[in-house]
Amino acid sequence: MADGSPMTDISTDADTDERNKRFDIVPSTHAASDSSDRSKETKDQKTLRRLAQNREAARKSRLRKKAYVQQLESSRLKLTQLEQELQRARQQGIFISSSGDQAHSTGGNAGAMAFDVEYSRWLEEQNRQINELRAAVNAHAGDAELRVIVDSVVAHYEDIFRLKGNAAKTDVFHLLSGMWKTPAERCFLWLGGFRSSELLKLLVNQLEPLTEQQVINIQNLQQTSQQAEDALSQGMEQLQQSLAETLSSGSLGSSGSSGNVANYMGQMAMAMGKLGTLEGFIRQADNLRQQTLQQMHRILTTRQSARALLAIHDYFSRLRALSSLWLARPRE
Repeated sequence: MADGSPMTDISTDADTDERNKRFDIVPSTHAASDSSDRSKETKDQKTLRRLAQNREAARKSRLRKKAYVQQLESSRLKLTQLEQELQRARQQGIFISSSGDQAHSTGGNAGAMAFDVEYSRWLEEQNRQINELRAAVNAHAGDAELRVIVDSVVAHYEDIFRLKGNAAKTDVFHLLSGMWKTPAERCFLWLGGFRSSELLKLLVNQLEPLTEQQVINIQNLQQTSQQAEDALSQGMEQLQQSLAETLSSGSLGSSGSSGNVANYMGQMAMAMGKLGTLEGFIRQADNLRQQTLQQMHRILTTRQSARALLAIHDYFSRLRALSSLWLARPRE
């Protein structure tokens, strides 16, 4: 009787409908959750792709930078190798004739070769001393410690003047040509070195503040150096004119008569005698440079002298760097 009751059937259908309603809600909730997850996953994927692209761009940038640095290093090595080869060629006295079909050797100049080696060693020692001086200045070392280093650097400059004096006795033209210097340094070469008066002009702005007496002393030193340089330059011009007159005197023809041969030999003997004075010009110019450095050292305080020596070194270092950049410049 209970099983056949209509009430029982209705109740059962109602329960079934209720359960179905509850089950119908669940899929819609899952659908919203899945949509949110997919949106989040899409954003995460975009972020990951963007990060991956950034990493790839950074990696390519590092590779390009590394390749550029390697190219610069390779160019520097090639430049150094080329300079060494040119230096060896100069030391061996090799040059190409104007016709380009033969090479002639002057037999090699041992004096010039020895000087170039000694000058390279001198530069290495100067770099070491300058680094020590720079470290002391940056560390605000005391005047006593600083003076020891400054005196050492000044004494080291006296070594190069001694080396040049010995080299002038063996090959004065090697010093005058400046082939032991870089191309940019040779642009400012004067009688085998720098002009003291021009160097003092460069230093004045680097040494401020100066006392009134220091300014007067430096100006007097600059004026004295300029007068001495003008006198030496005038002497060189007179020597060149005298050589030209000696070599052009008499007949310049190619006749092989005994008279012309004797005249030719006489001319060469006179010219050789006049060229002997070149060594004296080099020695006087280096003496002027040496005295200028010593006077400047006396005028300035210890700390000012340290700054002056650093400025001088930095100036010539930049000239050498400029030469390297010029030789390594790209050519079309």
